[in-house]
Amino acid sequence: MSAVPAADATLRLLQHLSRTGPLPAAALALALDLPRSTTYHLLTVLTEHGFVVHLPEEHRYGLGLSAFELGSAYSRQAPLARAARPVLARLVDHVGESAHLAVLHGRDVLYVVEERAAGRPSLVTDVGVRLPAHLTASGRAILAHLPPAQVRALFPGREAFVDRTGVGPRRLSELRAILTDVRRVGWASEHGDVTPGFASVASVVRDHTGHPIAGLAVTFADGDVPDGLVRATQRAAAELSRRV
Repeated sequence: MSAVPAADATLRLLQHLSRTGPLPAAALALALDLPRSTTYHLLTVLTEHGFVVHLPEEHRYGLGLSAFELGSAYSRQAPLARAARPVLARLVDHVGESAHLAVLHGRDVLYVVEERAAGRPSLVTDVGVRLPAHLTASGRAILAHLPPAQVRALFPGREAFVDRTGVGPRRLSELRAILTDVRRVGWASEHGDVTPGFASVASVVRDHTGHPIAGLAVTFADGDVPDGLVRATQRAAAELSRRV
């Protein structure tokens, strides 16, 4: 029995629709052994978030665009991670600091590759970890190259600005100023926004259309940016962009 029954029911509902195609709500309730009221409630929430779409003419529910985006995100990240590992390994060997690759996931970044440098402490940027994009160097590298309207949609109000260490932007105007500076200098940074005592620099990775798909970052003990670190990070991001 799941400790979180609502989450369990939601995931079972999505999995069932992925195997069967669109179904009436009553059929879903019967197949999943759920009360009809619970099924309708789950379908309403999933529809609001785009994971389910209601087909009124057919009186059925099917998977929505958000479900497609979630599935296609995995298919994009898997080859991206394979392409990134040797690039990050060479970067770590060159700079002697830990490096990682992250992709945008809503208002967060999701870390898909991490290469740790020998003798360096463990970081929070492990594979599978999500952190607020506006606080991370990799997230800022991506956000700086998205359309302004998309950034505004991601951060509509102050409640969207999660705080970790007491530093970092708290409103859209502050984030916009940071992103403007990222575009001006050609790379992103953060100093203690994620973990006190550590800083990161990052560069954007683009696909063949020029769209930003990831941020490639190096983390080091906070202080002056080590000589050559920014340029090495930019070269690695450019190489990965070519590879993908």
